[in-house]
Amino acid sequence: MAKGLRGACDRIRRECLDHVIVLDEEGLRRVLAAYIRYYHKSRLHLSLEKDSPDPRSVQSVGKIVAIPEVGGLHHRYERRAA
Repeated sequence: MAKGLRGACDRIRRECLDHVIVLDEEGLRRVLAAYIRYYHKSRLHLSLEKDSPDPRSVQSVGKIVAIPEVGGLHHRYERRAA
């Protein structure tokens, strides 16, 4: 297995699969799809200057709220108008 792919698999295992119980193939697909959405939409990437692959706008006004993702395993934080 290529080093980059192995690193990605290790990250998915550590950040996601080590913390959930997968009962069947459909459940695994659902968990992995949720993690991939989180990874591309919300997770910071240092190589992208602390942005995500799907760019976001900067929010500077409003109350900070936590939005659970990947079944509550991770959270995304946004500002909401009061």
